[in-house]
Amino acid sequence: MKKEQLETNEYIPYYQNYISKAGELDLIDGLKQNKNEILSFLESLSEDTYNYAYAEGKWTIKEVIQHIIDTERIFTFRALSFARKEKIALPGYEQDDYAITSYANRRTKQELLNEYKTLRIATVALFESFSNEMLLQIGNASNNEISVRAIGFILIGHENHHCQIIKERYL
Repeated sequence: MKKEQLETNEYIPYYQNYISKAGELDLIDGLKQNKNEILSFLESLSEDTYNYAYAEGKWTIKEVIQHIIDTERIFTFRALSFARKEKIALPGYEQDDYAITSYANRRTKQELLNEYKTLRIATVALFESFSNEMLLQIGNASNNEISVRAIGFILIGHENHHCQIIKERYL
């Protein structure tokens, strides 16, 4: 399943930016390849670089990585819920509040990368477990309709988006 197969009713326009950055691979291969590419890039950065924020009030690289992790956890919960035909609308989350309370800057580079790697392995296993019918399920999160498969492509594009920002603004 490729991102071009997504229908416009499967996500709101806000997510188009992330979906457009998800690459050309099918969903599962994209999740796997992105893990390897993101880890390779993040491992190449020095521990000192991880503590850098490019401007006052902006996140450090540690906080950006923690944000990627937190978002993946939240979105995979949504994917699981909708694949299981959850009818209750799921709440949104305030990313800046999460960043403040994450204490990401107290963690080491390796701790963050280990958590990201472990989480992505679990995410791949979850998406591999979904049938085609499950991938097409649509649920409501943050007062918006979204499909299980759109969530997968959003995850890929979301981390690509943040790594692009790290390259452009932090390095």
